[in-house]
Amino acid sequence: MSNVEVVEEMVEMIVAQRAYEANSKGIQTADDLLRIANGIKR
Repeated sequence: MSNVEVVEEMVEMIVAQRAYEANSKGIQTADDLLRIANGIKR
């Protein structure tokens, strides 16, 4: 039973890590788009 808890925690950690990576990628994309828009404006 103790091993099940460890596996569940590992799965939750992987899910959280993937969510973090997805959010980070979204922020990076938005930053790139704003940089392009700023370059066009000038």
